[in-house]
Amino acid sequence: MMMLLTAIPGLHGVQTPLDPAGPQAAHIKHTLSLIFSITSIVTAIVFGVLARAVLRQQAKGGIPSPLEVDSGVERRATWIVGGAIGVTVVLLFVMMISSFITSHETAVMANDTGLKINVYGHEWWWEVEYPNNEQPFRIVRTANEIHVPAGVVVDIHGTSRDVIHSFWAPNIQGKKDLLPGYWNDLTLKVDKPGTWRGQCAEFCGLQHAHMSFHIVAQSRQDFDQWYVAQLSPAADPQTPQAIHGREVFQSHACVMCHTVRGTIANSKVGPDLTHLASRSTIAAGTLMNNTGNLTGWIANAQSIKPGCRMPPNPMPANDLNDLVAYLESLR
Repeated sequence: MMMLLTAIPGLHGVQTPLDPAGPQAAHIKHTLSLIFSITSIVTAIVFGVLARAVLRQQAKGGIPSPLEVDSGVERRATWIVGGAIGVTVVLLFVMMISSFITSHETAVMANDTGLKINVYGHEWWWEVEYPNNEQPFRIVRTANEIHVPAGVVVDIHGTSRDVIHSFWAPNIQGKKDLLPGYWNDLTLKVDKPGTWRGQCAEFCGLQHAHMSFHIVAQSRQDFDQWYVAQLSPAADPQTPQAIHGREVFQSHACVMCHTVRGTIANSKVGPDLTHLASRSTIAAGTLMNNTGNLTGWIANAQSIKPGCRMPPNPMPANDLNDLVAYLESLR
């Protein structure tokens, strides 16, 4: 039955517990399949018995039979009801034990040698930090994309910068609430390379539905290459348009909210843009990262994601185009 569900469009792909990409999500799928199967069978039996009773009554002309006490019928009914209660208790215990096992299996993967990642929930985007206590200059900061090596235990250390958010990537792990002023830990492991979508699972305001992220699992070699590239400061622009675009960036309000390492921009109100062009989406998964969307987002983000902290940026068309050219050079 669960195999039939996975064939339904939208229930198979990048954001569903029915297509697990890690051992913890596989346990969750197993428990979901078990509970769904049991409840479906019980529902079918109940409706079958009800339909049989209705059809029998209709066969008698639809007139209720006079109330009669038959000791044999009473004994059979007692055994049937008692048996049904017993089966119900057994099934409830089976589902409870399966849930306990799943809870245990999704919580015991903490590994001191695993990859540590800090995740901060904001209204309405995700700040991602790869800490390095021994070499603070090697800390990597990005936004809305979490790169991990496949097959490695990852410790997500999360909190919120404002209201309650909830970190949820159903293909990989269950959800974990991120509370302002508190830290919560979530361990996960992705079995294979690929990209899976996650979502804030706790209503957090107007743009809650537009607060997604992607977990990008890579081979160890590809992840190391990505990490080294992220450590480098922003590349110097090479074209006249990009050079002018950097001047526009540094002379406008952009520097009041964003960081671009290697420039005067060093604010942490908004996402770090040092390697913006290496990300697949902008605005926390709201838009694909391409020239048209980036231009529209910079010009008037409020028309795309009302209520976000990105203000409109009115400027001449040539300045806007050159600014976009500069940002697209930040790979």
